Amino acid sequence: MKTDTIFYTLFQTFPSIFFELINRSPAEAATYEFTSREVKQLAFRLDGLFLPTNNDSQQPFYLLEVQFQPDDDLYYRLFAELFLYLRQYKPPHPWQVVVIYPSRSIEREQPLHFAEQLALTRVRRIYLDEFGELAESSVGIGVVKLVMEAEDTAPQLAQRLVQQAREQLTDEVIIRDLIKLIETIIVYKLPHKSREEIEAMFSLSDLKQTRVYQEALEEGKQEGKQEGEQEAKLKAIPRMIEFGLGLDAIAQLLDLQPSVVEAAAQSFYTQNVAAFIQLLHNQKALFSAEKLAELRELIAPLPDDIAELSKALTSWCKQPDNSSILENLRQLRQNLAENQNIEAQVNKQSLINFLQST
Repeated sequence: MKTDTIFYTLFQTFPSIFFELINRSPAEAATYEFTSREVKQLAFRLDGLFLPTNNDSQQPFYLLEVQFQPDDDLYYRLFAELFLYLRQYKPPHPWQVVVIYPSRSIEREQPLHFAEQLALTRVRRIYLDEFGELAESSVGIGVVKLVMEAEDTAPQLAQRLVQQAREQLTDEVIIRDLIKLIETIIVYKLPHKSREEIEAMFSLSDLKQTRVYQEALEEGKQEGKQEGEQEAKLKAIPRMIEFGLGLDAIAQLLDLQPSVVEAAAQSFYTQNVAAFIQLLHNQKALFSAEKLAELRELIAPLPDDIAELSKALTSWCKQPDNSSILENLRQLRQNLAENQNIEAQVNKQSLINFLQST
């Protein structure tokens, strides 16, 4: 099984799980970027690297290694990579090493050369089979444990994790991404099962039965009587994006070319950010000082990318105490879509400017 790929995807999508594994606050993930980094000498590559996104010299960077097979050379390679990285990049943060094993029996310590290094508080070794009750209560730890679960019990654990995600989480985007990741793990673990069997196992096919999907599709069908099937599908796309569906999933569900969905999505993202800026300008009473501070903190680390800005704003508006903002945003966005009237430049800087002036 491609455990490296699975874990890279897991920590890329849900970096908070890593911090939960090392007994740190999952909220710390917001101040890190998960990446890989090449060390030129001997063509080493650090496959898992959590780098702080700020200049806090007290905040460590984490070098992550996932090891599911015995490897006598692991620590020779790992510490060589670490110190070559330190020499080449000279990062302004202290280092930490985290190695994830399925169990202690896989580890090859090489105490003759590495006993002192492994005793350092800077080096943490994690054994997934020793998490006990935490793996039962935490969806994130449970997903990590699923990677090493036996084939005969993996489907039951996967089903329990999907149910836990739906019960414990409220963000539909996070739930969707988590279920997709669980499905990916099972696909790797059970290659003999068909895609249809795996979807049925998790009831993933009930995506088409969700209320938002059905409403969006029904709206499209009604409008399609006058405007044609293609136009109806295009009008369904914004609702599906707001629900949290990925563009590939939308293309499959609506049987549209990915390029068509991408173009419609870019238009939606632009209208969404433009409508939010208009909301900041015209309805300042909706935004308390605390909410404006939240938004500035949310936007600051994001790239100047209209899709990322739109997704972040939508996710923020979906929070329970922001329901009135979401309702007004939808109305303004609809007006923009109907009138195709976006006067101001829409980008990160313009959004920041309005946040600072509100």
